[in-house]
Amino acid sequence: MSKKIIVVGASSGIGAEIAKEHLKSGNEVCLIARRKEKLDQISNEFPNSKSIVLAHDVTKFFEVESLFQQIIKELNGLDEIYYASGILERVKIDEFNTQKDISMMNTNTLGAIAWLNEAAKYFQKQGKGKIIGISSIAGDRGRVGNPVYNTSKAAINTYLEALRNRLARKGILVLTVKPGFIDTDMVKGMQGLFWVISANKAAKIIINATNKNKECIYVPARWALVAFIIKNIPSFIFKRLNV
Repeated sequence: MSKKIIVVGASSGIGAEIAKEHLKSGNEVCLIARRKEKLDQISNEFPNSKSIVLAHDVTKFFEVESLFQQIIKELNGLDEIYYASGILERVKIDEFNTQKDISMMNTNTLGAIAWLNEAAKYFQKQGKGKIIGISSIAGDRGRVGNPVYNTSKAAINTYLEALRNRLARKGILVLTVKPGFIDTDMVKGMQGLFWVISANKAAKIIINATNKNKECIYVPARWALVAFIIKNIPSFIFKRLNV
């Protein structure tokens, strides 16, 4: 039986690849992002699978409730929702830019909360469902390079954990995904990257973890060791590091 799925942030990167993998499997997918032409391209690749294309800016939080209800009607239900929207503003080491910071918080954190709150309400009433939030290893600690990107991901990590603890007793899965470096537009031009994997490989890992009812994963798994080391470096040492 095919599943009914929402992918928020489906126009590029991991979100696009998650949508493609589910459409390839014959699932019914609602693809959401600002760039409708990109969504149409993905939808047209899979003419034999049902897809719904919805142009939406995730920072327009107060549109979400009505859009969610519209999607539920068109899909006639929902099994899984993936929140993959995210932006990384370039910030210089001596730059403090509130406009960029607000932009990252709105997309990476508040947009996720707006969509996943609606899913939580629906799944709680339904008694089943899966919520998957794409965060980042960057949320595990405050780093000098981009304080508010780190903050936006740390906030979504905590939100997803709280959601998991609240909904687990209802039989609902909440999965936190913490990727390392993924070959997407977000990391183009960055120096010193390592362990880079394709967005498609990341998508397959995430879908596999969802099917196995995992609750928190690093993508790929070896980043868990890096995270363990970083989280255990004493603050008086960590603040001197350029990480």
